[in-house]
Amino acid sequence: MSENGHHVVSPKIYATILVALLVGTWLTVQAAKIDLGPWNIVLALLIATIKMSLVILFFMHGKYSPKRTQLVIVAGFFWLAIMLGLTMTDYKARTPEPSRTATPPAIEIQRV
Repeated sequence: MSENGHHVVSPKIYATILVALLVGTWLTVQAAKIDLGPWNIVLALLIATIKMSLVILFFMHGKYSPKRTQLVIVAGFFWLAIMLGLTMTDYKARTPEPSRTATPPAIEIQRV
């Protein structure tokens, strides 16, 4: 703790979190190149949630905040979980649209 009561975070921790965020970004790009079917969106959201957690906990000092602030952060995560759950439910319930290139056009246009 410093003189004014705020927690001072070591630059080593910031560097470690920066490397973790860069690795998370690299993982996101690599995961986008792999066809996992419906699991692509799940994996992308999982990686994004982990990266968001690191930013909130360390860069925004959520880890060292008072209990009331931590409660607000946990409530935010709970709300995010509800929204992601509803999004995934909607995503799973949709039927795929037929491809526009799979069916031939109704009228064939002849060029002169």
